[in-house]
Amino acid sequence: MKKSDSFWSRLPRPFFALAPMADVTDVSFRAMFAKYGKPDVFWTEFVSADGLCSPGREALQIDLLFEEAQRPIVAQLFTSKPENMYTAGMLVKELGFDGLDINMGCPDRKIEKQGCGCDMIRNPETAVAIIHAAQQTGLPVSVKTRIGYNHDEIDVWVPTLLQTGITALSMHLRTRKEMSKVPAHWEYMRRIVALRDDLAPETLIVGNGDVVNRADGERKAQESGCDGIMIGRGIFGNPWLFNKTTSRDDLSITERLQVVVEHTKCFEEKLPMKSFNLMKKHYKAYIEGFDGAKELRTKLMEEAKTAADVERSIKAFLSNKQDSYAVSSDG
Repeated sequence: MKKSDSFWSRLPRPFFALAPMADVTDVSFRAMFAKYGKPDVFWTEFVSADGLCSPGREALQIDLLFEEAQRPIVAQLFTSKPENMYTAGMLVKELGFDGLDINMGCPDRKIEKQGCGCDMIRNPETAVAIIHAAQQTGLPVSVKTRIGYNHDEIDVWVPTLLQTGITALSMHLRTRKEMSKVPAHWEYMRRIVALRDDLAPETLIVGNGDVVNRADGERKAQESGCDGIMIGRGIFGNPWLFNKTTSRDDLSITERLQVVVEHTKCFEEKLPMKSFNLMKKHYKAYIEGFDGAKELRTKLMEEAKTAADVERSIKAFLSNKQDSYAVSSDG
C-alpha cells in the first residue's frame, strides 16, 4: 500500500492519537472515547506477536477486539522475531485493522529481556528486520519509540527508522533511562522533524510526552512542527479529552459518575473473561476533585466486584449528595 492510499494521509493537522497502554486501552475504554471525544486515531494495547503465533493465541486476540466506531485503529505488536511479526501482522490484517504499529519504546524489563521494546534501540539491525517483515503484510507500518536508551541518540536512531520507509514515527520524548521521571524533551522535536524533512518527507512525525490536553497538544505541534500528538497519561478518567467542544470541567458530578457506571458495564459486557480489578485503576482517575470523592473511590476500590456494585454505590452517593444539598438549601 502506498502511503498516500492509507488513512494516515487523510488525517487533519495536527491529528490526535490515543496512546497504546497495556491493560488500559482495551475495547471498552476506547468505546468511551469513541462516544464522548473521539481522537483522530485509536491504538490497541500492545500485544505480543510471539504469543499470537503460539497455541494460546486466542486469549491474546481479546486484546485485539475493536468496534467500527473506533476506526481508524492501529494494532500495536512487539517481537524480536521477524517471522513472527509477519505472521501476527497478517492476522492483524485479516482482523481488519487500518494499520500496524511496532512497539520499540516499552521500558519494562520483561519486555526488554525478549529483545523487544526499548531493547530495539540497542539492536538497530533487528529493528530494521522487524519493520521490513511488518511491511510485507501490506498494511501501513508505524513505529513508537523513544529518543534513546541511556542518552539522546536521535541523530543515529531516528535516521535508521526513517530510512525503512515507515508511514509514521511516534516519538516519546524521553530516553529509556529517564522513564517518566523528567519532563519530556519537546525542545528536541524540531531536530527530529528536520531529519524527517531531509530523509523521508512523507513519513509523519507524532509527538508524545507530557501533553495535558488538546490545547496543549495543538500548541506543542505548532511550535515543534510535528504532524500529530499522542496522549497517554492524560487520558485516564477523561474520555472527553479529545472533544473539541466539551471539557470534563464543564460536566456535573452526576454526568461524570454516570460515565463511570457506563464504562464499567461496557467492560463487564465486552470483556467478561478479564479481571474486574483492571477497572479499578480507572476509578482512581474518574473519581477525584469533588466533595466525597475520596470516600466513594475507596468504597469502589475495596468493595466493588461487579458493575451492579459500582452502580449501586454511585446511586447511593448521588442520592445522599442531593439530600445534603436539600437540607443545606432549606437551612
